[in-house]
Amino acid sequence: MKYGFDNDKYLKMQSERIKERISQFGGKLYMEFGGKLFDDYHASRVLPGFQPDSKIRMLMQIREDVEIVIVINAGDIEKNKVRGDLGITYDMDVLRLIDAFRDYGLYVGSVVLTRYEGQESAVAYQHKLEALGVRVYRHYSIEGYPGNIPLIISDKGYGKNDYIETSHSLVVVTAPGPGSGKMAVCLSQLYHENQHGVKAGYAKFETFPIWNLPLQHPVNLAYEAATADLNDVNMIDPFHLEAYGETTVNYNRDVDVFPVLNAMFKEIYGKSPYQSPTDMGVNMAGNCIFDDEAVKAAARGEIIRRYYREKVALRNGESTQETVDKLELLMKKAETSIQDRPVVAAANLKAEVTGEPAAAIELADGRVITGKTSPLMGATSAMLLNALKTLGGVDDGIDLIAPTIIEPIQKLKIDYLGNNNPHLHINEILIALTICAGTDEAAAKALAQLDALRGCEVHSSVILSQTDENTLHKLGINLTCEPRYQTSKLFHG
Repeated sequence: MKYGFDNDKYLKMQSERIKERISQFGGKLYMEFGGKLFDDYHASRVLPGFQPDSKIRMLMQIREDVEIVIVINAGDIEKNKVRGDLGITYDMDVLRLIDAFRDYGLYVGSVVLTRYEGQESAVAYQHKLEALGVRVYRHYSIEGYPGNIPLIISDKGYGKNDYIETSHSLVVVTAPGPGSGKMAVCLSQLYHENQHGVKAGYAKFETFPIWNLPLQHPVNLAYEAATADLNDVNMIDPFHLEAYGETTVNYNRDVDVFPVLNAMFKEIYGKSPYQSPTDMGVNMAGNCIFDDEAVKAAARGEIIRRYYREKVALRNGESTQETVDKLELLMKKAETSIQDRPVVAAANLKAEVTGEPAAAIELADGRVITGKTSPLMGATSAMLLNALKTLGGVDDGIDLIAPTIIEPIQKLKIDYLGNNNPHLHINEILIALTICAGTDEAAAKALAQLDALRGCEVHSSVILSQTDENTLHKLGINLTCEPRYQTSKLFHG
């Protein structure tokens, strides 16, 4: 992928901007962090050159002042909502986040359950966290939110939420994914801090949409694609336009809630420090793009991937046709289509010719390598080995893994472990390849090319197992699948 984003410049500009905002408020600042803090793969895909851990690296510079509050929507716990890029549920991701923050030496103060309505799964989850020594607070739905400002800013609104006890000057409010209620938690805390005699401030660190890119820029459209299930819509910030005569981009939820924030600041300070939702933000990403065409191309690719992901979710009963239709519209707005993803046509053509599932991978130099299903291995495993052969300069006729190694593993899976599918998963194939590399020069050459697959694009003519999806993700490969399974069975374990 061609780079178009200067990450070093971003780190410098962004950290300076955050420090400026902290100094604007004395004593206490609640900073809502949108997106992912230390594994923002969406940003790294649509802004090639962006490092997924950029945000956490900035926080590490001031970690003595930082406290983390993690927010999760109780409804997402009830629905077992899954984080798409990692394949784990939001409630499990909270535990992963706590461990990761602690590994960085950052203090995790508490977890907040938002939109709490007594859900049994949320109650059980709270007990689980408390048994692990994590403080948990409950925040509730407010009727008429965000329009009924008098009710919201009252004892029956934010006042009925638990007051989150914090001990650091910069409180970073984050979540496993969008729609968790991070801003509402920050605003609720401003209300409670005021009740406790503390004049706290609020700021927002949201990478997308990028406020100083055009409304219909593919990067901003890719953000809409990423949040299509939330019905988020990018829009011109009307408050900023009125206050400054300047066109900037924000999204509907921030625009909707801005009057609440404005009214709250006026109540606490007598006036608001912000004239618009754009003013609340500290995002400098738009200033660090040096190749707009490269960034546009990357963002268009992301929209296509999101489209395929949603088609698979629809096939599994986890999405709606309305969401898929929205993504089709976003592809049109971005002036792209599935034809712009070369691996799609290659995989589907291979499947049509062979009559079996097939897969294709696009290498960094643009070459497309395919793989077909055989008695020994599935199409994606075959594709991966073919790609490693190509990269390592290994003759196509050479078997990297001898059938005498694969067949006993298949026998183990079927006869002893009770599996129905004899084909080895990708991780099993890689383990076998690693064993062969100890004594075989060709296998060693191929194995040495694994890192060259990072950032490559793959398409499968059928939906892959979760095991294979997870392995491809760990390898840094971007996967899409046709929304169909290899068999007509109802259960696909």
